[in-house]
Amino acid sequence: MIYLGMSDVLRKIKQTERDAAKKLADAQSEASKIMSDARKQSSEIVSSAADDSVSSTQAKLDSAREGADKEASKVQKTGSKEVDSIESNATKNLDKAVKAILDTMTTF
Repeated sequence: MIYLGMSDVLRKIKQTERDAAKKLADAQSEASKIMSDARKQSSEIVSSAADDSVSSTQAKLDSAREGADKEASKVQKTGSKEVDSIESNATKNLDKAVKAILDTMTTF
């Protein structure tokens, strides 16, 4: 059996307290580091999600704009054909219209 003197016991207690305090400080430091890393990772995830959302929205808008441009082009072509048809008919009927007006004016 080993017998320690009072000073040895107190010295061991103090050493154990210092060791425990160091372990506690190390654990708190590690916990702080883990929290910091988690916040950083969380921020990166949110930023990445926001970037992905913006990219996705822009792609959808571009696609919709492209579809609208195609539809507008079709409508413009159809409208141009109709205008050409009206102009052609108006040109064909111009002589008839002039004759009708002159006939109306000469009968009075």
